[in-house]
Amino acid sequence: MEVSEALRIAIVGFGAIARRQHVPAIAKTAGAALVAIADPVTSPADLPHFPDLEQLLREGPEFDAVALCTPPQLRRAQAAAALAARKHVLLEKPPGATVAELTPLIAAAREAGRTLFATWHSRYAPAVEPARSLLAGRKIAKVTIIWKEDVRVWHPGQAWIFKAGGFGVFDPGINALSVLTRILQQPVFARKAELLFPSNRDAPIAAELELSDANGLPIHAEFDFRQTGPQSWDIFCETDAGPVALLKGGRQLQDCGRLIVDADKEEYPALYRHFLALTAEGKSDVDLAPLQLVADSFMLGRRRIVEAFED
Repeated sequence: MEVSEALRIAIVGFGAIARRQHVPAIAKTAGAALVAIADPVTSPADLPHFPDLEQLLREGPEFDAVALCTPPQLRRAQAAAALAARKHVLLEKPPGATVAELTPLIAAAREAGRTLFATWHSRYAPAVEPARSLLAGRKIAKVTIIWKEDVRVWHPGQAWIFKAGGFGVFDPGINALSVLTRILQQPVFARKAELLFPSNRDAPIAAELELSDANGLPIHAEFDFRQTGPQSWDIFCETDAGPVALLKGGRQLQDCGRLIVDADKEEYPALYRHFLALTAEGKSDVDLAPLQLVADSFMLGRRRIVEAFED
């Protein structure tokens, strides 16, 4: 498809996630074309580059949509500016630094007749929808989430993640919460939280949460940014028909120990296919449940200071 016929997308914020995931996903998506980059430092050699969204909007090539891959503290203002310019907006997760800032953006998208898509990429892992279908026919007794990774591997030198509004360990932890709120049939609530803050940082490096659904289902979650060696992105469900395990960030699904899904993760191409469908239909998709759980965990959480973290 020619670029002129495709949804022309500009990426704002050209960090690791944009380079590793968004660029190849757009390239794989029929009907999408990457036409420009806005970033104060980094750019590919083969695309028009602008230092920020404002200059992109003033001087850049024609485009239809922006993918905001900047830190969450910046996204509200950028999304508002893009919608005011009548651009469709895709928000990398988490969609913002606060819950309240998303409501005006939803209204702005509606008024502009444009799409606002708050992405939860982990929901598009291949085993998530099969897990949702499987669990729909079961009585669940307990859920345990173990989501632990090495921040030095996944976010090297990204100081923003430990600043206020950067989410700390909830940056990956919200992926688990996005999957949890997809595979369960009932709304989920935060009940207790213990948040571990390095003495020199503004955001937690680890957390333990006690959650429940509307029927009182006990849900325990452990998030940690200090794990070395093999990484853990797993959700275990005890059900009346035996254990169900969603493993490796949603790549694998086990039912009573039997592997029933084992597939490569192609999350971001699926995100962009959904984004194109939303823009074609004139719809938005903004689910705030995972972000609300993080906010509630901060509200309920007991803060504990731990050793300083140096990257």
